[in-house]
Amino acid sequence: MTVSQKLLPGVPLVESMLFKASLDDMGLTNSERDIAIQLNEKGFAVLDFPDEDLDARIERIKAELTPLYDFAFWREHGWEANTGMRVQDAWRTSEDVRAIATNQAMLDLLSKLYGRRAFPFQTLNFPVGTQQEVHSDSIHFSSAPERFMCGVWLALEDIHEDAGPLVYYPGSHKWPIIYNDMIGRVVGTSTEAFAQPPFEASWQALIEATGTQPEYFRPKKGQALIWAANLLHGGSRQKDRGRTRWSQVTHYYFDDCAYYTPAFSDPLAGNLDLRDILDISTGKPAPNIYVDRPIAEVPRRSAVEVESPAPPAPRPSPWASLLPAKTPKDFDPARYLELNPDVAASGINPRKHYARHGASEGRPYK
Repeated sequence: MTVSQKLLPGVPLVESMLFKASLDDMGLTNSERDIAIQLNEKGFAVLDFPDEDLDARIERIKAELTPLYDFAFWREHGWEANTGMRVQDAWRTSEDVRAIATNQAMLDLLSKLYGRRAFPFQTLNFPVGTQQEVHSDSIHFSSAPERFMCGVWLALEDIHEDAGPLVYYPGSHKWPIIYNDMIGRVVGTSTEAFAQPPFEASWQALIEATGTQPEYFRPKKGQALIWAANLLHGGSRQKDRGRTRWSQVTHYYFDDCAYYTPAFSDPLAGNLDLRDILDISTGKPAPNIYVDRPIAEVPRRSAVEVESPAPPAPRPSPWASLLPAKTPKDFDPARYLELNPDVAASGINPRKHYARHGASEGRPYK
């Protein structure tokens, strides 16, 4: 166990202020040590993806996913609108996408770097540049303790500079994570449907204030980039709409955390958007854990304890009010999705949707 794990167990090793004091005890090879130092200092690290069958796997992925993209429409309309194309969670139907996401060598490396077992929870496959505005993943995918999340971007072909390469700002992962209260926003009263736009002006201001210069990732096929949760990154403008930019992104969480979406949360006001996370590597749900126990079982303790001959009566967990309300006993998930096709199309868990939105919206469930 490293000194950071002993004294700061709620901080990822590569993000810890005790990183240098812990480095020699992390059990890293020389190449892994270089990756750890890059990730600590810059917020990203580049490596060759450890898969001997990668070339054949890439060709099968392209063949499987190509019919799912409307290239003609994108080149006519999407490119001009500065958008991209994607297939989310193709691991559900593509064994090769899943194999990349669950690559054991990558999981072992990430687990060493962060000090907890890594597991994949989402895949994104792109045939062209995303052209996505610069952002931090921490508003989308966060954890408590924070920063136990990372992404791995894998080039499925050589990436040309005119194909909208990945752009990132070295060192920005060390900046504070910006939450709703920091930008004066109460999400419960907001009409903004998307997570990212409310934060973009603040991120841009930090970039300008620090004078941080962007770097662009123009990898060869099979090269991968690991990035830290709070690294500012995005997709640069694709100059040539005729080119492709095949890539796969896998997002990873780490064990023994609570997983939530800060962009849609006001935690201190009782509004916590906890995530129902599936561990792709096991096929099982990842429990939301606070320190050492399920989040709903965290006991509440008074600021001032009163002496009493008998133990105090148990108090409800402060997290209980943050969890979704219970659905009715006669709630039928399949019937709810049948009656509400927009919910079915979104892929949201029907019980979770009804508890958070459906009940207040008066949606039918039987």
